[in-house]
Amino acid sequence: MALIRPLTTADHAQVLPLYAVLGGSCTEPETFETILCHPGTTIWGGFDDDTLKAMTTLHILPNLTQNGRPYALIENVASLPSARGQGHARAVMQAASDTAWAADAYKIMLLTGQDTGAKGFYESLGFRADQKFGMQLRRVPARKP
Repeated sequence: MALIRPLTTADHAQVLPLYAVLGGSCTEPETFETILCHPGTTIWGGFDDDTLKAMTTLHILPNLTQNGRPYALIENVASLPSARGQGHARAVMQAASDTAWAADAYKIMLLTGQDTGAKGFYESLGFRADQKFGMQLRRVPARKP
């Protein structure tokens, strides 16, 4: 089984190919460190043979509804194309979910692109698209699949 753990600044070089899968272009280690140091944020990584195969970012956010229970947001789920179908993304998603539930989050949210083919993957993990309507306001164009 792969090693699943929170990423650290030492993992910066290995996250770059995964951010490239997402269409990312920020390569500065300082930006990565800022994300890792943000309160309530964890980037989970799945490793096999010391190589980062998948990652996801979890944000646990404070909240005044639901008796003050936090909610969680998952973003930037990525796996190396060569590692797809091997359970790495599922494992990092499970680590993120377990962390959110351990923090007493009342829900976990994520958005996925309509053309990425990932909807079925998220549904297999228990996520549902029939309860909320996702919307966004963007300052940059959406990435192309």
